[in-house]
Amino acid sequence: MAKLSVLLHQIDNGTVLLPEFQRGYVWNRDQVRGLMRSLYRGYPVGGLLLWETAPEQTAVRGGATDGGVRSLLLDGQQRITSLYGVIRGQAPAFFEGDAAAFTGLRFNVEDESFEFYAPAKMRDDPRWVDVTRLFTEGLQPFFKDFSAMPENFSLYLERLNRLYQLLEREFHEEKITGPDKDVEVVVDIFNRVNSGGTALSKGDLALAKICAHWPPARQVMRDHLKAWQDKGFDFSLDWLLRNTAAVATGRAVFTALDTVSAGEFEVALAKSVGYIGNFLEAASGRLGLDHDQVLMGRYAIPVISRLLHLSPGGRFADAAHRDKVLFWYVHSALWGRFAGSTETALAKDYEVAKDSGIDGLISSLERWRGGNLEIQAHDFEGSTKGSRFYPLLYLLTRAKGARDFGSGLPLRAEMLGKLTSLQVHHIFPKAVLHKAGYDRGQVNAIANFCFLTQDTNLVIGKRTPEEYFTEVEDKHPGVLASQWIPADRDLWRVDRYLDFLEARRELLAQAVQSFLAELRNGAAPQAEELAPVTVIADERDDVRVAQVKAMAEELVRLGYAEPALDSEIADPASGRALAVAEAFWPDGLQPGQGKPVILELDPEAADLPRLEELGYEVFTSVDALLGYAARRNESAAGIPVVVEQAEVAPEVSPPSAGVDAEFDKAMRSIYDRARREANYHAGYFLSMLAEHGSLATARKLLHAPAVSDGFAALWERGRLDLTVEALVIQPHFADLFTPAEIEIAHHRLTQFGYH
Repeated sequence: MAKLSVLLHQIDNGTVLLPEFQRGYVWNRDQVRGLMRSLYRGYPVGGLLLWETAPEQTAVRGGATDGGVRSLLLDGQQRITSLYGVIRGQAPAFFEGDAAAFTGLRFNVEDESFEFYAPAKMRDDPRWVDVTRLFTEGLQPFFKDFSAMPENFSLYLERLNRLYQLLEREFHEEKITGPDKDVEVVVDIFNRVNSGGTALSKGDLALAKICAHWPPARQVMRDHLKAWQDKGFDFSLDWLLRNTAAVATGRAVFTALDTVSAGEFEVALAKSVGYIGNFLEAASGRLGLDHDQVLMGRYAIPVISRLLHLSPGGRFADAAHRDKVLFWYVHSALWGRFAGSTETALAKDYEVAKDSGIDGLISSLERWRGGNLEIQAHDFEGSTKGSRFYPLLYLLTRAKGARDFGSGLPLRAEMLGKLTSLQVHHIFPKAVLHKAGYDRGQVNAIANFCFLTQDTNLVIGKRTPEEYFTEVEDKHPGVLASQWIPADRDLWRVDRYLDFLEARRELLAQAVQSFLAELRNGAAPQAEELAPVTVIADERDDVRVAQVKAMAEELVRLGYAEPALDSEIADPASGRALAVAEAFWPDGLQPGQGKPVILELDPEAADLPRLEELGYEVFTSVDALLGYAARRNESAAGIPVVVEQAEVAPEVSPPSAGVDAEFDKAMRSIYDRARREANYHAGYFLSMLAEHGSLATARKLLHAPAVSDGFAALWERGRLDLTVEALVIQPHFADLFTPAEIEIAHHRLTQFGYH
């Protein structure tokens, strides 16, 4: 057993540390609140598992003592880190994560609750005690604070003292000792005890062993990742380790690194960073793939690292060799070559690269595809920027000289000058298509995208092709063809939109096939290197994008990980696309805790049974995902039932019974009208009415961090007049809501074009 005060002192002295293979701190504020609540009430919170080891046996985070045995936390990191942060008022030396999770905790001596500091609620109220101040300064300062409350003076101090005595709380400790306990054995133990938490990946294990002999390894790799991130490319530690293993061993499994010395690993890492840099220069300069959104198939890159390592000088032999490598890279990405059993595919390709170089890799890829490496028109049938064929449209735009509708200039940075910010332009405006009855998948079809300068996009606005195409072509002859726009003017009409998509897909497929054939055959003329441009999202009038963005921001605020947006999920067996998720958490909402999570708002376009079979947790509603996260946080905080937040029921003048009844009737009417007039069945809204009543339902929707699924669905149908927000702004119901609530409703409606 060990007292909490002793554990904290050992952390101060550097005798309790974290092993380098431990992942960082991932708890959120509600989990910290729940821990403090449980400790205060005397509930069990679990024991600790420590590994007693000599300084030279493994790498640690947070510094180390000069000698003697150290205790490394294997189980209990999140709890002990939280307690250290709350009690000491700062993070421990081994900390990696967001310190806001434990900063600013308050304890209410009246109701014995824990909450984080909220100025409007807690300022000038001495009953909200700064928990860190209590532990750092003791009880004495609070005598004065409570002296004006003689009737509760003793009670409040008794409760504070009970909280302060948590320093005497004892934690059960189990220790792993003995010289036979090497890193691999200990990591296996770690994974077993953390089977429901943050188990280590194979890459974590390999890196743990490397760090035991070269402690700076992880930080050196992070520095390289940060340098690429600054250039617009996000890679993971595991991915960089894959490249390094390819260079050092020529094998795909991480266990191959067991025989690599620290010095050999350091050299291989430096070489792999150089090879990756060579590839990124080629992908950006030759193909225009200059940022993370369009850098597809990143697990093809370790094969290229291996190929370059086997090449004289570690570089492409010449421009023709580079182009062949890029041909192979594009096709391996398009067809999901590494979406399945990555190590199996990598191992095979490493051998082919060694035996027969890039020509062998291309032939092997052709055999894997049944001899078919042709791009067909139907391949462009995907929608959203997460589709694997979206980067191909961007590649064409940059590499084949697509021209801007406004200036007539090719979309190359060196020609655009100051206008280097590009935007994705919907050729047929979203609002027009939604009004005409096209669904979201059709509206966001890749064949409805092109890239324009920001200024041109603003000038075109919501005009239809029938209105602006003739004007553009008269001013800059040939500009429409440069963007693969069908010449048949009948296809520029909204009622021929689906025919337009079909015709443009044919043109895009022909252009891509021609360009890729030039790459393979070395027949492409030597082009000037493409300078990177900036692509800026223009989604001001897309309520779904705004809804998902607001949801992601709210989940981050609640302490969850930031998701990848517009992310394709592929089948590991076949490489086929199963879904293009609006948001994706590959390591769970909290890294390493729980299943990977997908938000898929077009469930009819996804293979949901296969996703669930593969272990993904799938949500098809923003409302459902936010509700799940809120309930999860309430549970973590120890709140036994869902409670209404105070701000959802503000002070308003009591409505007359007539107005209240009229509002209830109006709320139920919009449900009926939405079903009858817009073919929208708002089942969740109806259940909210039954559970909370009309007024509370309206307030909950207004105070939600993101617009509701119903609002988004009605926007797509051009019927914002059937939203709760449209009811709230009616003068007749003004007395039911605060000015702030009415302003929220006004803002949401005007933001998305309702007048």
